[in-house]
Amino acid sequence: MIDANDIPNSQLILYADDGYDSHVVRLLLEEKQLAYYHSRLHSERPEDLTELNPYHTLPVLQQRDIALYEINVIFEYLEERYHAHKLLPETPQERAIIRQLAWRIQNDWLALGRKLLLHPDSFDKTEGARAKKQLADSLITISPLFAHKPYFMADEFGWCDALLAPLLWRLDEMGVHLPAAISRPLLEYQKRLFERGSFKASVK
Repeated sequence: MIDANDIPNSQLILYADDGYDSHVVRLLLEEKQLAYYHSRLHSERPEDLTELNPYHTLPVLQQRDIALYEINVIFEYLEERYHAHKLLPETPQERAIIRQLAWRIQNDWLALGRKLLLHPDSFDKTEGARAKKQLADSLITISPLFAHKPYFMADEFGWCDALLAPLLWRLDEMGVHLPAAISRPLLEYQKRLFERGSFKASVK
């Protein structure tokens, strides 16, 4: 792991793997145009990671004497700490609506996505097919929403988009396929996300 003593106190350090949660945090950092040291970890996790995160999971975002290891907490910290390139709207009411939509995304679609990504071998064929169909049907159902706004119910890229982009990037990996004829608005939205400079940087 990186020796934090060798890095300026204000510098962000990201310990991450190639998983979904790590991707979300990389995308957040890129969207907010923040400089950070990236320590990419794979199957072997250093023992001293436990000092930063008792759950020994990734990602971990460290700055000064604070270490954060849950994506919602990381998002809120970055949003409050760095005011440029905000990913939440201005008014309390609008922010509450976006937070609630983000909760629904995580509770519904991401819950299915996590099962398919993290435990592919734990499903029997019937259960796996059911999970894939449920996720595909949910995404197809919301596809018309993207015909009205360039991003998720908004004109600007925001927190909900940061959650959805890494999930959509992994649809093929999960074996989830969306029919083009009835999913065109969603597929066009997906293309807009993947063409953003921040997203391209997040998958390097």
